[in-house]
Amino acid sequence: MFMDEITDTIRVFGPILAIAWIITIASIIARPQNYFNSMLLLGALLVTMLFVASFFGEYTGMFLLACFLIIMAALFMVPLLLIINGIQMIKRESFCLAHVLSLVLGVVVGIGEIAAVIYVLGLSDFISLYNAEYWILLLIFTVFYFSFLVLSFVIYSVFIQIMPHRMNFDYIIIHGCGLIGGEKLSRLLSNRVDKAIEIYNKCKKKPVIIPSGGKGEDEKLSEAEAMKNYLLEHGIPEEDILVEDKSATTRENLINFRNLIDVREGKKKIALVSSNYHIYRCLRLAKEVGLKCTGIGAKVAFYYWPSALIREFIAVFLEKRFLIRALIGYLLFISPILYALLNH
Repeated sequence: MFMDEITDTIRVFGPILAIAWIITIASIIARPQNYFNSMLLLGALLVTMLFVASFFGEYTGMFLLACFLIIMAALFMVPLLLIINGIQMIKRESFCLAHVLSLVLGVVVGIGEIAAVIYVLGLSDFISLYNAEYWILLLIFTVFYFSFLVLSFVIYSVFIQIMPHRMNFDYIIIHGCGLIGGEKLSRLLSNRVDKAIEIYNKCKKKPVIIPSGGKGEDEKLSEAEAMKNYLLEHGIPEEDILVEDKSATTRENLINFRNLIDVREGKKKIALVSSNYHIYRCLRLAKEVGLKCTGIGAKVAFYYWPSALIREFIAVFLEKRFLIRALIGYLLFISPILYALLNH
């Protein structure tokens, strides 16, 4: 009997699950920089959750409740990470609008999520006294929409890192990120170069490695030159290294890469190596400048990763195109719900 139930479940829900994942994987492979992929991925994960839940029989409700609590815990982590990132930015850099942005967002999102808990638990009588219930509902829906965007960004950023890649590249691009003492590779940068060396060694036909990054005012040599020295020390032949030492930003890196590679003959399958939290935004910028590549992330310390990923999200979120689409999504999906609640 139990095996018959499993067979029926697989027959009914198996094709739906397969189709969901095929569409998601195909879209990610075709356009990895497309943010809509994160929505497809969440949809596929939801279908998978429901598929797995069907095997729990009488405990299906408990399993779904556990999944719901995990999702809610993840959403409530968003304001905490934003606040931590804001504090770190102020301590490490300076107090300015750009650096305090994530802190302010974290506080606002945190207040909204706390208000949601108060409202759901029926503890909102004090809100009604000030005729502010509708404004609280607006805040609740807004912050959960924003938290959903952040969570989908984080999940997708992790997922594209675990996607398998065929190691048959013609070029490996390494993004720079500053030097220690003006000449020594930081741990963050050396991890990127180590990942490039790992990819180089796995390729049957050895690709050209392109370290990038110009020379800052406080640096004794360019980031690209420092990486080249590191590559030579680790056994990479000089003829397999092509230095790009004129850029100062990620966008300039990618434009200069494109110009360098366009004039060269042969196949041009490109691996773009940066820190894992930075890959998604690199892919978006690469698409904008007309550079087709595969993003591969180098590891970073776990304590550094959350705040760094939040900074990447904010940078993507503030892009005009993304901001407009996020606003349209808000108006389409949140406003009708809020309108119904207000009229009720």
